[in-house]
Amino acid sequence: MPDTEKTSCSHEVSAGSIGRNLVVLSGPSGSGKTTVSRMLPGRMDILISTSATTRRPRPGETDGTDYCFITPEEFKKRAAEGRFVEWAEVFGHFYGTPVEELERAAKQGKRLLLEIDVQGGIQIKKKFPEALAILLLPPDDRSLRERLSRRGTEPPADVERRFANAREEVRMAREARVYDVEVVNDRLADTIDQLVTLLGIDRASAQGQTDS
Repeated sequence: MPDTEKTSCSHEVSAGSIGRNLVVLSGPSGSGKTTVSRMLPGRMDILISTSATTRRPRPGETDGTDYCFITPEEFKKRAAEGRFVEWAEVFGHFYGTPVEELERAAKQGKRLLLEIDVQGGIQIKKKFPEALAILLLPPDDRSLRERLSRRGTEPPADVERRFANAREEVRMAREARVYDVEVVNDRLADTIDQLVTLLGIDRASAQGQTDS
């Protein structure tokens, strides 16, 4: 999304109809929420929201698909204009969900999955109480530390910082008491099955029922 792009979207979103079609997936770094969210559309008729961020793209990430990468100045401008339904600062970078993403799902009559951090998840649940909020967790601290170290893209000090922040995120999420269910991501396939069960019939099952 170019930094100069202008939209004509409204800044007010109806909490009633849209809230029922929102799914929040939050979890600390290392919980696997990005991997999980990318796999769900293959099993369900669900849209994935594309967040805006001020951090630089990582290897393999595509602008407009993984994130909309914009400058801090542009982000602050859009936030002041009310163009984010939620936003937060994480590790010195801004992340936010554009209002346009909710409008896109509403126009298509589809559920929208927001893969966002705990700060954003709490904001969404306060605005849209009917949204389904899922907290994705690693099996234990040891697994979390191993997953963070396995990325190999950060020095050990940064890994430890992310580990401490991850534990704080979980504490914050539980203290806020806005998450409807916790899912432990031990085996990816089992996690996907569990989420599909929570969210409804998957595509394969639906196709089987149609064909029968």
